[in-house]
Amino acid sequence: MDHDVLLPGETLGLMGGGQLGRMFAQAAATMGYHVAVLEPGATSPAGEVALRQIAARYDDAEGLRTLAQTVRAVTTEFENVPAASLRALADAGLRTTPSADAVAATQNRNVEKAFIKRAGVPVAPHARVASEADVAALPAELFPGILKTASLGYDGKGQARVANVEETLEAFRAFGGVECVLEKRLALKLEVSVIVCRGLDGATKTFPVSENVHRNGILAVSVMPARIDDATANRAREYAGRIAEALDYRGVLCVELFILEDGSILANELAPRPHNSGHATIDACVMSQYEAQVRVMAGLPLGSTEQHSASVMLNLLGDLWFDEKGEAATPDWAKLLSIPGVKLHLYGKAEARPARKMGHVTVVAPTGELAMARAREAARVLGLPEPI
Repeated sequence: MDHDVLLPGETLGLMGGGQLGRMFAQAAATMGYHVAVLEPGATSPAGEVALRQIAARYDDAEGLRTLAQTVRAVTTEFENVPAASLRALADAGLRTTPSADAVAATQNRNVEKAFIKRAGVPVAPHARVASEADVAALPAELFPGILKTASLGYDGKGQARVANVEETLEAFRAFGGVECVLEKRLALKLEVSVIVCRGLDGATKTFPVSENVHRNGILAVSVMPARIDDATANRAREYAGRIAEALDYRGVLCVELFILEDGSILANELAPRPHNSGHATIDACVMSQYEAQVRVMAGLPLGSTEQHSASVMLNLLGDLWFDEKGEAATPDWAKLLSIPGVKLHLYGKAEARPARKMGHVTVVAPTGELAMARAREAARVLGLPEPI
């Protein structure tokens, strides 16, 4: 891979127009770069703050040609960008961060788990399920478990808790008989994640570990740094770096991990892009995950991942835009912003819908205790469950 530096003033390509792309485009603009977004539809959160939006499907040949003629490098903002499209852009001479091969390895849970194991990082006991015969052959020790579709599942979608073979067969049929993976349910102490960035020169850096709380399968709260001991945090960051290096990854990668009651760490899944749990890096770290994404694309050195403020991030879903009767309502932004340390990030989405990610709040403070106290106050103002 070439290491030519793309200087400010260049236009960077982005596959996907969602909120992660919006924050990437904002970081790029801060550093003097323009962004061209490839996204179906006329408008998008990323397109609103980018120089140009190319309205085309991610696999549209003409749209890909237009993007290739506009930029010299391209990145992604969601995990299901077609790997074939990235491969076509690379064949056209574009720098792709991440590469098509790296993205493809994360788009199938069975392939991903096999890769993580080969990288020397432990995963939960699991089995591939691609047929009803596979269901019948599942070993009893994998139950109770969670059946997940191998591809395209996110935010808790495409998942079912199952207690035995009969329930697994029912869920497998409900998923349409597509390839799945059955994972054994384990006694979790915490869910955490590590954002790792790896440059064109192979230099690898990790951000502090984030401690994550999900509600209804969607990330609700992230505490950074995670409330874990240094040895556990260092092991989690080492695992993330090991996976990025084994993938020969270039770009920003999120490694989601489980910490079990016995203190052991298992890798859950990968996201080949910035991640919700890394939003706090914008306000709490010297370099954000989005600035890191720009630096890698441009062939620049990685910056510091040091955290200068403790933080708690609260996800804002579309439910907040409705009152108890289901009628439209507006959160009390003025009261929220009266709380010291609160930073509001809204994604510019035209319509609020229940469970739709509309924005986030990052609360920063000199200490974790103060950040959490302020986050609890913010949650009360917004009508969110109190973070703990």
